[in-house]
Amino acid sequence: MRSSFRAGAVAMMAAAALLTAGCSTGSGTNAVEQNTDPNQKVELTYWAWAPNLDKVVEIWNEKNPNIHVTVNKQDGGDPAITKLLTAVNAGSGAPDLIQAEYQKIPTLVAADALADLSGTEANDTKDTFPEAVWNSVTLGGDALYAVPQDTGPMAFYYRADIFERLGLAVPTTWEEYAAAAKTVHDADPEAYLGTFSSNDAGWFTGMAQQAGASWWAIDGDAWSVKIAEDPTEKVAGYWGGLVEQGTIDNKPMYTPEWNAALNNGKQVGWLSAAWAPGVLSGNAGATAGKWKVAPMPQWDSAKPATGNWGGSSTAVTSQSKNVAAASKFASWLNTDPEAVKALVDVAGIYPADTEGAKTALTKAPEFFSNQPDFYDVVGKAAQSVTSFSYGPNVNVAYNAYNDQFAKAAQAKTKSAFLDAVAGMQQVTVDDLKKTGFTVK
Repeated sequence: MRSSFRAGAVAMMAAAALLTAGCSTGSGTNAVEQNTDPNQKVELTYWAWAPNLDKVVEIWNEKNPNIHVTVNKQDGGDPAITKLLTAVNAGSGAPDLIQAEYQKIPTLVAADALADLSGTEANDTKDTFPEAVWNSVTLGGDALYAVPQDTGPMAFYYRADIFERLGLAVPTTWEEYAAAAKTVHDADPEAYLGTFSSNDAGWFTGMAQQAGASWWAIDGDAWSVKIAEDPTEKVAGYWGGLVEQGTIDNKPMYTPEWNAALNNGKQVGWLSAAWAPGVLSGNAGATAGKWKVAPMPQWDSAKPATGNWGGSSTAVTSQSKNVAAASKFASWLNTDPEAVKALVDVAGIYPADTEGAKTALTKAPEFFSNQPDFYDVVGKAAQSVTSFSYGPNVNVAYNAYNDQFAKAAQAKTKSAFLDAVAGMQQVTVDDLKKTGFTVK
């Protein structure tokens, strides 16, 4: 029965229709039909992990006494998702709303854990967000499974003072990036323009996304996995070549060694996301004013593209008895100017709401006070993020990345990096088949 449900979930996503309830414990469709008044007097629970989110919700509660929302703080993304799936399988205990990372939405949809919001006012928020972000919560169809909250468009962060000292121009293409990396390392054998991090699958996903990759797709009534294809192989081969040449480091990010290198100028650049200022200020505060941000180097300058690293949404669960009210709150939280500004001020997010980001982010982060146009650069990047489809076993693919690329980083050869991509593909396909999905 579980296999037939999974096949049904695949067919649903292909047609962007509602999940059939057959093998599930709850039905988002029924919830919408039973609760059509978004202003009814209700109590809503919201599982989330963004910092200080309760302070933003206080604004809502003061203005909307009939729809009271209580934030239940969770420990990060994965534990909350596991907890939700357990509650859905048990048929009780799920919240009305949950903060869901974009890559987790297909998994939640396949488990019938999310309500379809396409019949609620949340559907009217479509034009508020970039197309690629909206596709992340619709799975490319007509159903709507969440309202986007924050996003992580990628950019290139670099030590402007070191670039100036070396006479380096900011690289605009990946060919120029490779040349700059060689210049940096030749000038100081202990310095690198960046590092290939074998334990940051989200980072690599964003790099592949920029190159045009989309790792999962619906093919009729089946899934297809497209990891081992040209875009991802191009990215892996590029970084494997730099590591093999020794011009780029091969150590993981977020280690004491990496933090020290950010501080002492041995890590001269970082390909990261819109949230990078918080990390840099926390890990390398003494270097404030020495960094700048620029667009990611491009594969094709005539067709600017950007990857995404991180981001989450506000979803309504299939067990909620107050879907319309929950949808109204989710829409307000992520599109109302006051709410979006509060999210920026107290939660430190980069809003998915295009106009909200422009309105709320008028001043550069303190760490980048030397670059007044910081958010102009990031905002432009956000508009060029390409679409990327996730599948129901993202965790398996990400774990395979960690395993396969840890070996490749140690081998330090381009061929090992390409083998790692093939290994990711095989592990991901095998897992889909093992868990009952039809795979082409």
